[in-house]
Amino acid sequence: MAKKTTASFWFKVQCFKLLRVGVHYKYIDFPALKNGGHHCSVFAFFSFIFICFTRFFYLVFVFHKVTFYSWAQIVFSSCSFVFSKSQGYGTLSLAPILASTQPANIEHPRSLFCERDDVGEWKGDMFAVGVTEKDMTKDETPSSKTRFEEIRCTVGGLLAEASSEEDFSGKSGHQQFLDFPDLDLKGRNDCSSNSVAVVLASSEGLSNESKLGIASAIASGIVLGIHEDNRYKSKSESESKKPQLKSVDILGLGTGPELEKKFKYAEDVSSAVVFGRELVNSPANVLTPAALAAEASKITSSYSDVLSANILTAEQCKELKMGSYLGVAAASDNPPHFIHLCYKPPSGPIKAKLALVGKGLTFDSGGYNIKTGPGCSIDVMKIDMGGSAAVLGAAKALGEIKPPGVEVHFIVASCENMISGTGMRPGDILTASNGKTIEVNNTDAEGRLTLADALVYACNQGVDKIVDLATLTGACIVALGPSIAGVFTPSDELAKEVFEASEISGEKFWRMPLEESYWESMKSGVADMVNTGGRQGGAITAALFLKQFVDEKVQWMHIDLAGPVWNEKKRVATGFGVSTLVEWVLKNSS
Repeated sequence: MAKKTTASFWFKVQCFKLLRVGVHYKYIDFPALKNGGHHCSVFAFFSFIFICFTRFFYLVFVFHKVTFYSWAQIVFSSCSFVFSKSQGYGTLSLAPILASTQPANIEHPRSLFCERDDVGEWKGDMFAVGVTEKDMTKDETPSSKTRFEEIRCTVGGLLAEASSEEDFSGKSGHQQFLDFPDLDLKGRNDCSSNSVAVVLASSEGLSNESKLGIASAIASGIVLGIHEDNRYKSKSESESKKPQLKSVDILGLGTGPELEKKFKYAEDVSSAVVFGRELVNSPANVLTPAALAAEASKITSSYSDVLSANILTAEQCKELKMGSYLGVAAASDNPPHFIHLCYKPPSGPIKAKLALVGKGLTFDSGGYNIKTGPGCSIDVMKIDMGGSAAVLGAAKALGEIKPPGVEVHFIVASCENMISGTGMRPGDILTASNGKTIEVNNTDAEGRLTLADALVYACNQGVDKIVDLATLTGACIVALGPSIAGVFTPSDELAKEVFEASEISGEKFWRMPLEESYWESMKSGVADMVNTGGRQGGAITAALFLKQFVDEKVQWMHIDLAGPVWNEKKRVATGFGVSTLVEWVLKNSS
């Protein structure tokens, strides 16, 4: 009896070993196999199958009396592990892929600048009336209030009464929704009407530049206002019946090719903002570094006449001695992808070479300095690639706009910051691609480590100016709040260019000091530097760290957008940075 028990135990151990081969076989590159594979991966795969079946038949000969049902269980379990390993890209999870990074496919409504601006003749669901304080005053001249008076007459004189009750004065930023049931408007019970007229109460005295600005604002409002990212929601019956905005008529602004061109430009930029939003909204189990690289490649496929892509593997990055970047990526089963897109105009000379560098951490656990406690925000660390979303969004817009005279490099060192036996540890020393050494005193300050090699790579492209964008520090949110990005640069000229661009885009930035004396806190006893200083001035010391990897001859700016990249109240991404980057590139275009 004792002998039988021992044999039974030995048999169970052998079965466990058989299954363990399926779980822990480390030498198979399953993603490579799924994508066509490499010879070494195929060899390893067949070696794995050979080991499984050799052990299997060994058990058959030793324990030939085991029932067929038991053997079937062993084989099925082994195959299940193999399947889960190959389908799960190195994970044991059997959970299905929830969704893809495909865009929400929201169609833009038809927009038309109307030659006739007779408000009384227009038929539709809703008026959107733009007014000024002057329009609301009683002492206006008749010539400047003609259209507004026409609107008042159209709604039966109820406009003035309702506005008075709501204390609406027409000041900048004020808005008021008014319901006029007697007009029998189809869309009065909701603001998601099918057809809308955008009307200027008065356009006399407006400069051509002002009219173009209004056209741009209307286009942006249409594209961004109707966007809802429902890719990861199950569709309900109510959602399928929700009215969609189908047409927008613009009255009182005039017509002409210049207005049409400006409107189209604003639509293109806003569509790129939506693209950036959807990248940041995508969860980390969908938007892996490989998926982000695939999205970047799709952009170049769409605009192959002006954009090209070079996606570097971990092995290629190793050849370039990107030890800082690869140190962060070491813990993850999802391999890093270093993304480099290049825009070149279809014709004409190139007068400026620019680089946009974006932080691309598709998930940040914090590493061994794991994010814990209240306010750690580990649940939203998919947003840690917000800088790369802005950069790739700008690439998409510029591919559509095709500005002349400027070459632009879009660079993203994409990876995950995870925890494993191969992961970066506190106290490790990394060597960046410019030869500088970094003592890692905090694995949760990983973004700057990836940016270090990305900035060196950008400088090696022979660019004149670099702007990097990163969700880099919580310290910047503490300093500037959730709506304003921090700007760090030693170049007054570059600061002027970017702030002028932000005036057009409407995005908020604030210039922060690069206090060189703070560098003392970044010195290491055993390496060239540590990757974090003290708790005070964390956003400044992070910028000083990045400065060590930029050539002095290159104008450089660091933008910390940790706050404005995410709308905490709505729990969605904002697409921050795309518009300003596009405007800045156009300023450098001939």
